[in-house]
Amino acid sequence: MLVRSPAATLTAIPFGDPAVLGTAARPCRLCVGCATPSMFVGTLARQQPSRSTSRVVDQSSCFGPVVLDGLIRGSGFTASLRTEKPSMIPRLTPVRRGPTVAVLGTSLTVSWASSYYLPAVLAVPMAEDLGLSPVWVFGAFSMAMMVSAMVGPWAGARIDGAGGRGVLMLSNIVFAAGLMLLAAAPSPPILFAGWAVIGLGMGIGLYEAGFATLAGIYGKDARGPITGITLIAGFASTVGWPLSGLMLATWGWREACIGWALIQLFLALPLNACLPRATRTMARASAPADDGPPPSRLALALLAFVFAATWFNSTAMAAHLPGLLQTAGASTAVALAAGALIGPAQVAARVLEFSLLRRCHPLASTRLAAAAHPLAAVALVTFGGAASYAFAILHGAGNGILTIAKGTLPLALFGTVGYGQRLGWLNAPARILQAAAPLIFGAALSAWGSSAIWLTAGIGTASMLALVVLRRS
Repeated sequence: MLVRSPAATLTAIPFGDPAVLGTAARPCRLCVGCATPSMFVGTLARQQPSRSTSRVVDQSSCFGPVVLDGLIRGSGFTASLRTEKPSMIPRLTPVRRGPTVAVLGTSLTVSWASSYYLPAVLAVPMAEDLGLSPVWVFGAFSMAMMVSAMVGPWAGARIDGAGGRGVLMLSNIVFAAGLMLLAAAPSPPILFAGWAVIGLGMGIGLYEAGFATLAGIYGKDARGPITGITLIAGFASTVGWPLSGLMLATWGWREACIGWALIQLFLALPLNACLPRATRTMARASAPADDGPPPSRLALALLAFVFAATWFNSTAMAAHLPGLLQTAGASTAVALAAGALIGPAQVAARVLEFSLLRRCHPLASTRLAAAAHPLAAVALVTFGGAASYAFAILHGAGNGILTIAKGTLPLALFGTVGYGQRLGWLNAPARILQAAAPLIFGAALSAWGSSAIWLTAGIGTASMLALVVLRRS
């Protein structure tokens, strides 16, 4: 029998399922009429060392009965109780993971395919039709990535406050508008305007927005769903390039842009509309125990550098990998075949992260992934073109896990409060360097040949050292 002590000390402590704790205040089972969003916890003060107790398994917003799991043996125990009314912020309701991951992963696949992977197929015909050099089209695309860097923090803050469903639906409309503007572009200024609108969509509708949406739904348990959507969206180039090529060959580049705009409106938009609404509230204290103190500026700077280094290397290799392998001694056929292994290596590494590495802290798996590119570079320099396949597999596997780490690592290190906005700021430098990576590495490759790989290897090593400096808390 539980006895309420008149002199009870009042302490609120977390308990229960971490996926539920903090997402919604619930009335106690015996006093369902009380709906005040505050927590009730019973704690037992042991007065006899030979006695033992079991844990509290329910919460309440009133001083009603406390439900204990198991029996309280003996006597001489008192309960100390307190209610605390936390602040309220909007939070999505936890739902089954499978449908949410499938819906969000598919919509992000469309968004990646119709933006990031579009220039690889359509840049040359765009340029020829408008009487430009392809460099101008890629310059417009670089401008789009800079626009995405500027709007990312705003989008993250919006998702933190109201959930990601509305932001992601808006991104589909923005993508469609930008694609239609490209399709109608009669001159270079309109072409640049179309890419600027697409950049706005990229800032509010790619991985960062998807990660923040999942963090809003699942809290610190979002690591699995984040891995899941990267597994699906990892096939964006596999789907996007052939589909863009098919529409280009059948109709032309303008009609291909219209086709992607229609896919955004009639596939991706309805899928995002199926995501949970932000209609529930989350109760949290002003300084939640699971989130800890605010992150230090050093930790944020180190992680921003890691993300920027990752994006630089990834984009540089995506643009110049075949040329790099050929300068190292590989034939054209081997270089292209090795490049085709990067996608499967990324997916295989993400499956590994989803299965075995999920038992490790994200910081450990990220350190392992960051070491992959420098090791691949050493192999390429040592063995030349014969190491092309090994280089592609190592680089692809590391890049696959590092993409997941962009979402899981800030969540594990800094918690859920302000996650979306923080993710936007952390990835802003990465977007800017990503825009410059093809030009910088291309110049290095022209000047130094295969020795240019030491540039990305050094950047990768520096990011690995930054991760070593970072601690788990």
